[in-house]
Amino acid sequence: MTTPTAAPKAPPPTFTSYVRERGPILLRTARSLTANPSDAEDLLQTALTKTYLAWERIEDHRALDGYVRRALINTRTSQWRKRRVDEYAVDELPEPDRDPRPDPAEQQAVRDAMWRAIVKLPERQRAMVVLRYYEDMSEAATAELLGVSVGTVKSAVSRALAKLREDSDLSGVLRAPAPAAARARHTMAA
Repeated sequence: MTTPTAAPKAPPPTFTSYVRERGPILLRTARSLTANPSDAEDLLQTALTKTYLAWERIEDHRALDGYVRRALINTRTSQWRKRRVDEYAVDELPEPDRDPRPDPAEQQAVRDAMWRAIVKLPERQRAMVVLRYYEDMSEAATAELLGVSVGTVKSAVSRALAKLREDSDLSGVLRAPAPAAARARHTMAA
């Protein structure tokens, strides 16, 4: 009678062959730990890197799946803890304010509406508004140029501004969202 001989031990798998064979299964495990497929791929890559570094120290290659799964869980837990430490509750959001420059389209709409409203004014009032606010002349310089008194300029400009405030087309533009309306009012008052 012959004694049974032990079957020859198969050589342990190489890291590359292990990843080729078990990679899809391990990726499913990683996907179950994260909500994002891209994060799952990154998580698996990190766990496989840790496994590769410890490959020579792993004695029982039959337990490789368990080792990689534990590396996945530990890595995910570390990421979760690290993320929680990096996030702090604050009273004010860190995002910068909207672009402080006004929207050119809104500015142009206000200018167009303003000019259409100015064109509706009587010729004398229109001349005084244009000289005072578009040419930025003083009341005295406007009065001298037009050959009228300063009081005439003041009263005519006051009546013109009242008409502009009542203009329905202009007020429609000025009822736009708050930032545009504020800029338009500033433009009208200047």
